[in-house]
Amino acid sequence: MPDPRKNHLLAALPPAEWHRWQPQLEPVELPLGQVLYEPGRTLSHVYFPTTAIVSLLYVMEDGASAEIAVVGREGIVGVSLFMGGGSTPSRAVVQSAGLGYRLAADVMKQEFNRAGPVLHLLLRYTQALITQMAQTAVCNRHHSLDRQLCRWLLLSLDRLQGNQLSMTQELIANMLGVRREGVTEAALKLQKAGLIRYARGRITVLDRPGLEQRTCECYAVVKKEYDRLLPDRLAT
Repeated sequence: MPDPRKNHLLAALPPAEWHRWQPQLEPVELPLGQVLYEPGRTLSHVYFPTTAIVSLLYVMEDGASAEIAVVGREGIVGVSLFMGGGSTPSRAVVQSAGLGYRLAADVMKQEFNRAGPVLHLLLRYTQALITQMAQTAVCNRHHSLDRQLCRWLLLSLDRLQGNQLSMTQELIANMLGVRREGVTEAALKLQKAGLIRYARGRITVLDRPGLEQRTCECYAVVKKEYDRLLPDRLAT
């Protein structure tokens, strides 16, 4: 298993907190499609991805869904646990298979209620996550699908090592809340522009600067807020 501190929040813990947490962290495999929590269910653990990516989705009564945020090695899955809700109306699903660590709910609550550096770190992360959710909503309403796809690819790349994502067009469509045909058309545009290569459920980003130029301002807004609120997140 990778070092837990490949997760940037765990890496940002002061020494005293890290030594207290370390024995409590349980390594977990996070396979593609695993549901970490369902809407309305009480959370038993929080998760700290190290190499996996988790999507937070809202699911409608008819089964349609749309991604509201993505969480990877920069963050934690399960903020409602320490924000006082205990449950959430969203669903957390593993979008990109990998590894991570989890911490029991009662331990997480105790640590948050100590009102020390852990509380401030988690509140800053939660503010950055709320920014991502708000910007996603605005982006989905006002920007073209190919620009949304660029934003989504860049956010995913920031949370992975390398330049490849294993992702079917159907899954991307579910994340963005659009029809698969729309994703196919948008992906073809990016491929013709030489920005990506898409084949057999694998997307390879060929020109990241080109993607950054093509995307809307939403990606930069989100990234800037994470950088501002979590300046220590790249610690190792």
